[in-house]
Amino acid sequence: MRIRGRVVLAAALALSTMGTTGVALAVDRDAGAATGATGGTWSAGTVPVAGEVRTSARADTAGRAAAPAAARPAPVVTRPADQVAQAAPASVSYLSNRYRVAPGEAARRLALQELSAPLADTLAARFPDSYAGMWLDQAGGGVLTIAATDPVRVTETVAGLPDARHVTVVPVRYSRRDLDAAATRVAGALGVTAGQDVLVDERANEVLVLTGDGVPADDARLAGALDAAGVPARTRARFDEGTIPKACDPRYCAQAPMRGGIRLDVPRDDGTVGGCTTGFNVRAKSGRYYVLTAGHCVVGGRHQRVDDTWHQFLGPKVPVGLESTNPVLAENDFPNDYAVLPYAKGASTRWAYPRRTVGNAPSLVNYWCVADNPACASKGSHDVPITGVTAYSAVQAGWVVCATGSAYTPKAGEQYVDSGAGAGYLPGTRCGEVIGKASGGIDVRVCARPGDSGGPLFTESNGRALGILHNGDPGEGPCTNPDEQNTYAPVSVILDRVNDRTGLGFQVATQGPLLAPPAGSSNR
Repeated sequence: MRIRGRVVLAAALALSTMGTTGVALAVDRDAGAATGATGGTWSAGTVPVAGEVRTSARADTAGRAAAPAAARPAPVVTRPADQVAQAAPASVSYLSNRYRVAPGEAARRLALQELSAPLADTLAARFPDSYAGMWLDQAGGGVLTIAATDPVRVTETVAGLPDARHVTVVPVRYSRRDLDAAATRVAGALGVTAGQDVLVDERANEVLVLTGDGVPADDARLAGALDAAGVPARTRARFDEGTIPKACDPRYCAQAPMRGGIRLDVPRDDGTVGGCTTGFNVRAKSGRYYVLTAGHCVVGGRHQRVDDTWHQFLGPKVPVGLESTNPVLAENDFPNDYAVLPYAKGASTRWAYPRRTVGNAPSLVNYWCVADNPACASKGSHDVPITGVTAYSAVQAGWVVCATGSAYTPKAGEQYVDSGAGAGYLPGTRCGEVIGKASGGIDVRVCARPGDSGGPLFTESNGRALGILHNGDPGEGPCTNPDEQNTYAPVSVILDRVNDRTGLGFQVATQGPLLAPPAGSSNR
């Protein structure tokens, strides 16, 4: 049926051999056929649209009238493949790049993806004893794979679907209804939540218990719960050893874990509040963790009193660290522009990294995407695990480096500390080039603003700490000067200096900060 240049395609779903005529999935297409990856076409054929499917009863072989058809769900309408592609250019790009397919084939796959969700609902409702789930096999050619305990009936049902040649049905032992019931039983036995701690793995056709938080890996109840599941069931750690938390907006990141590149608000003597940025997690030889930022954030000028630092001072007001007075762990004398901040009382527990059943969490720097960082279009925001420090002497002009800052000027009516960044500057991560070391620090061509001070400079590829922001060219608002220069105090120089003065054996942390620092350690 054509409606003003569209072809409305319907897939008649034959629901049983007992006379149920069916349900139709109506799928919008443009007047032309959708082009596949190889330039071929496919069309609906002659299946009826939903409104034309008859529901009259028919007689069985004994002459008795069969029961009337069950009520049918409303037609399911999806968009043409080219319309889907226009609305999702990044998704088309991903499929094209990852699976080396043409844009037309990528569009076909996305259209099939849109159809899959309503199709799953229909199959689950009509075949509760058979339907067991579905997934798109992108590596296998963009095929929609449907699991069923009775594959013949489901195969007959989906034979009229648009793009039916890319739909396949595979046999399994347990229906989704059976698996869901088993997951509920297992979750009840363990005192956790089905769908959160106990899941259904449709591809494996089994139940999966996630261990590590709600269910410890050594929970004595596990064996019995798995044996009583009634279906195949297994455990898996919720987080693998190499798993790391994802990045967060530097302005609004009041949740663990502490990482480089997060906003610090610092009240001044005169009642105003300044903004700085966390650099790296550091660890003393005692095992206690600290946060490294710029010394000028807490020493000199309007900072004669002992400073405390907060995240979102005008919002949740989450405590972070304190200026250390015994021993003194801060200076404001470039290149020794540093403050090694002990955590405020109770703050280390709040900011600690999640406890894991296997291994320890790597220490992180926040890589937060901003519009003027073109790399974000392909990789997106993420965290960079810190693996160590590159000595100042080894840093070379021409290196490509990245820096994260949290500088911000709030919009009208927004409750947030103004660091003086200027309207239009976006806090986050930018990359640029080392242009030299003539300042005694690391001079880079990377945009930064007031409030980014103390923020981390690092090499993205291997997670090596290089420096923390000291100063740079004047400027405010958006990054429009491609030749803007800023200077970072070298981390290796800072560590040498503070260790010579204190003997505390500070190192940039490559793990944590972790819970339970050594008992008796002083906050200051």
